[in-house]
Amino acid sequence: MYPGYPFTGRWFRHASGLRQHYLDEGTGPPVLFLHGNPSWSYLWRRPIAALREEFRCVAPDHIGMGLSDKPGADRYEHTLASRVDDLDALIGHLIEVRGAPRSGWTLVLHDWGGPIGMAWACRHPRRVARLVVLNTAAFPNPRGERVRPLLRLPFRVLRDTRLGARLFLRHNAFARGATRRPLGVWRRMPAGVRSAFLAPYDRPEHRLAIQRFVQDIPLRPGDPSWPLLQATGASLAQFADRPMLIAWGLRDPVLDRAVLDEWRRRFPGARFLPLPRAGHYLLEDAHERLVPAIGSFLRSPAPEGAGG
Repeated sequence: MYPGYPFTGRWFRHASGLRQHYLDEGTGPPVLFLHGNPSWSYLWRRPIAALREEFRCVAPDHIGMGLSDKPGADRYEHTLASRVDDLDALIGHLIEVRGAPRSGWTLVLHDWGGPIGMAWACRHPRRVARLVVLNTAAFPNPRGERVRPLLRLPFRVLRDTRLGARLFLRHNAFARGATRRPLGVWRRMPAGVRSAFLAPYDRPEHRLAIQRFVQDIPLRPGDPSWPLLQATGASLAQFADRPMLIAWGLRDPVLDRAVLDEWRRRFPGARFLPLPRAGHYLLEDAHERLVPAIGSFLRSPAPEGAGG
């Protein structure tokens, strides 16, 4: 149904009754792929296909995203904390019911997958063996409360106005824009791939999570998710002994060099793969370089004691 996505979907039912879709492909050391907004597990199709012969690849769709249930605001909070709780419940299920190991997990993080995954990692630091960071953040904006001037007006419109709500819900403008140059990609997406990225968000009631993710971006201490993001950022140093790969699409208009520089300042020993002709969806623009680099990183020996 979706090009390059020949995987078996699985569902985990949360205590709330909401069903979360995820992939659980292959055997071996576990690799957890966490997408952001407005993508879904389809983003990870190429690395999963390349790695599942050697690694157990787990890729959930956040509630409201991808093939997971899409509840209204009356059934789900759509906050960073709720996302972390969801992930904690899912990984607990995989460990207790589906035989996944308690430790040795590699986290592969993109966009909102960074704050979600690293907040979860701070709850369970001994479970994390390696980190792959792809155009994401897990700390407050290094620019402070400022949004880049080029993005300030569209960001305010999308986040804070009725026009923004119409663009999100009626016209799906955010998800559509992310599949186009220059907002999400620099390489033209094939029509079938673009359709697959957009397929879960086929009508207004299925687009609420996309809007709420943007509204939940914590820019200042008064924002609801600020305390959790700030605490996560303050706790990242405990992962300095873990092998880390930072791969970055340098043409990302939002998660730009200021965010990249902050990662490199905090983790100066990390491997670094700059991708100068890739945008935010760097796995679409530069998968020929990025997928082999992730595989090589996962196969490399870990330093003794890392993650212990």
